[in-house]
Amino acid sequence: MAQDGTVPGPDHPVTVEPASGRVVVRVGAQVVARTTAALTLREASYPPVRYVPLADVDSSVLRPSPTTTHCPYKGTAAYYTLELDDGVRLPDALWTYGEPYPWVAEIAGHVAFYPDRVQVTVED
Repeated sequence: MAQDGTVPGPDHPVTVEPASGRVVVRVGAQVVARTTAALTLREASYPPVRYVPLADVDSSVLRPSPTTTHCPYKGTAAYYTLELDDGVRLPDALWTYGEPYPWVAEIAGHVAFYPDRVQVTVED
């Protein structure tokens, strides 16, 4: 687990907690992920982000991307492109932190989706 990074504090809080309900991720009518084991990450004033276990994502639509980014609070993110059955391709539509910082260690093995590229819904 990576050890460097900026520790969250009162000026930039970061929390991770289990999400309630079933999280379903769709592109059009195609379900690309479904889980009852999602996490909700809240960071400062940003909208909450649902992190879905990678095991609950349809692996047949995932293509690794060469894109990476770095967050001083979470670590280095790697990206995936979605390639759907109907030929739709959504570059860098989701990301994962392979070795997140210790204060967000729970998100390891999870992915998050850009809400402007997919539909993320929470069902009770």
